[in-house]
Amino acid sequence: MIHPKTELKFISQEIGYGVVATEFIPAGTITWALDQLDREFTPEMFNAMDSIYKTILDTYSYRNNKGNFVLCWDNGRFVNHSFNSNCLTTAYDFEIAVRDILPGEQLTDDYGYLNISEPFEAFDEGTERKIVFPDDLVNYHNIWDLQIKSVFNKILDNEQPLQPLIKNDLWLKINRIAKGEEEMDSILKNYYSERK
Repeated sequence: MIHPKTELKFISQEIGYGVVATEFIPAGTITWALDQLDREFTPEMFNAMDSIYKTILDTYSYRNNKGNFVLCWDNGRFVNHSFNSNCLTTAYDFEIAVRDILPGEQLTDDYGYLNISEPFEAFDEGTERKIVFPDDLVNYHNIWDLQIKSVFNKILDNEQPLQPLIKNDLWLKINRIAKGEEEMDSILKNYYSERK
């Protein structure tokens, strides 16, 4: 489920639609969490589908560390890619704002950690990276881990409307990590490779 202080908005002809903040979302806020309405499809289920459904899953889903396709039921599936993303996924089935997100600003992910099947050339943002590769998570997890760690302690300071979606045991673990009592798991735990 995507953060409630967001809306779907047309961005441009090139980009299409995106998810935009309707209010200020501070760094350290959980911006998306996996919930019971999100659908998970195994590779076998995917391969048995007609091409129209495969195209939808290729466009709007991500792959988890089991290789399953996860399709968000709400506007979370419209979060666009950025090499300078303001949200990052964690090893705990939620995403976090790694910097303040202003009203009217898009929420963005780096698709490099979504276990894409094929490389693709992304919209040029003036960054060194121009192409998203299936193994970006292996190559950039250390950088992303540092970004997540730099704001993880703020989870306890911010209003967290998505907290009810997080199981109590996991929330206690998140608290321990935020307080420095436990080490944060690397984003690399999300990696899936068909070549494993």
